[in-house]
Amino acid sequence: MSQKGLIYSFVAKGTVVLAEHTPYSGNFSTIAVQCLQKLPTNSSKYTYSCDGHTFNFLVDNGFVFLVVADESTGRSVPFVFLERVKEDFKKRYEASIKNDEPHPLADDDEDEDLFGDRFSIAYNLDREFGPILKEHMQYCMSHPEEMSKLSKLKAQITEVKGIMMDNIEKVCFCSFV
Repeated sequence: MSQKGLIYSFVAKGTVVLAEHTPYSGNFSTIAVQCLQKLPTNSSKYTYSCDGHTFNFLVDNGFVFLVVADESTGRSVPFVFLERVKEDFKKRYEASIKNDEPHPLADDDEDEDLFGDRFSIAYNLDREFGPILKEHMQYCMSHPEEMSKLSKLKAQITEVKGIMMDNIEKVCFCSFV
């Protein structure tokens, strides 16, 4: 595995980056935002490859989670990282996501247009969620064996789920014949 491993990450709502983190210098954020603009709408997971790096995206309910990784890291660790970040983000901001609450400084109808919600202002969550991205990146890179095991377990669960769905379809089909 490369020394760099996970290089850059962000959380976005649509095309608005809310929080980011990287311990490295480079143009990762510029390329990542360009890729974000071109994400297909029909997929929840997507990977672009560029100059020895993978730009891994996970889309969920309008939120986009990204991690840039060295290609030698593979695909499993980046997507385990993205799932961890997604779950943490959803737990932390669950009330705001469900309520779609206005910005705390908006006090009347005119201000609401000015401030929007907390998920519409670029880098609005950088101070509070940027360090969380850093923690997850460090943890995943410090525990590659655990990330690999989690990835294999998820793959097995997905395979079993697929088999179960096939069997359910067969049973349902047979009962109608």
